[in-house]
Formats: sequence, structure tokens, C-alpha cells
Amino acid sequence: MCALSTIAISTWKQLASLRPRRRAIDSCLRKMASEVEKAQRATATLGGDTIFGKILRKEIPCKFIYEDDQCVAFHDVNPQAPVHFLVIPRKPIALLSLAEETDKPLLGHLMFVAQTIASQQGLGNGFRLVVNNGKDGAQSVYHLHIHVLGGRQMEWPPG
Repeated sequence: MCALSTIAISTWKQLASLRPRRRAIDSCLRKMASEVEKAQRATATLGGDTIFGKILRKEIPCKFIYEDDQCVAFHDVNPQAPVHFLVIPRKPIALLSLAEETDKPLLGHLMFVAQTIASQQGLGNGFRLVVNNGKDGAQSVYHLHIHVLGGRQMEWPPG
């Protein structure tokens, strides 16, 4: 077999090995596009009248993995990683950019709860926190929430 044939076969095998990853990337891009589309259609509502407000008022059943007087946490219904949960405040803050000076203790509490639950969920090798803010930040639910993602190597840059 000539050297050129060996190179061609090697290159073809490398490309073939990338197909499953390409399919996963394409699937992820489609999901991201739909989230971006949702964010573009979403409108900010005040007073907690969102799906998260309904969860907090127990109008929509949800199994919390954490609950206290300031926040709750639960697994995301559309996980983007092997472990993906949300931490949301009971106080309805529509966007992070609308948080006030008096919200500083609450914001710190949300981050502390996120890292505590991440540890309980076995994310000792690391995790990512994501807060979407507004349309360009792909926020589709206007109730502040922290996404906690882990259980796999995160990519960089994220988006």
C-alpha cells in the first residue's frame, strides 16, 4: 500500500470518528437555537408570574432537591449536562440587572446554595454556574435563576 493510501485511510478514520461528536454538537446547537428563539419571544413579567412563580406557589408540582426560606433548587427539565439543576430565589427578581443593593445577601446565598448542592450532587471535579440576563443573554424565563451544570468537561468559550 502506498503512503498516500495510508494517509487517506487514516484521515477517513479520523473523520468517521468525529461523526458522533458532530451529531451531538448539531443537536446541542439546535437546542441552543430554540432557547435563543424562546428568549427572543419572552417578555419580562413582574411579580413572579412565570413558570418559576407557579412552581414556588405549588401550582406546578416540582420535587425540590433543596428548599429554605430564601430559595429552592430542582433539576432542570431540559438538562444540558449530566447534572443540571436550577437555584431560584423565592423573591421574584426578573433579571439580575434589576437586582438592588438590598438583594446582595440573597445573591450571595444563592451562590452558596449552588456550591453546596453541587458538592452533594458529586460535582467535586468542578461545575459551571450560568445566569442568563435579558434577550441577548438568552433569558427565556424572567425570574432570576442560576443554572448549575456539571458531570462532564465544560467547553470554552461557552457561547
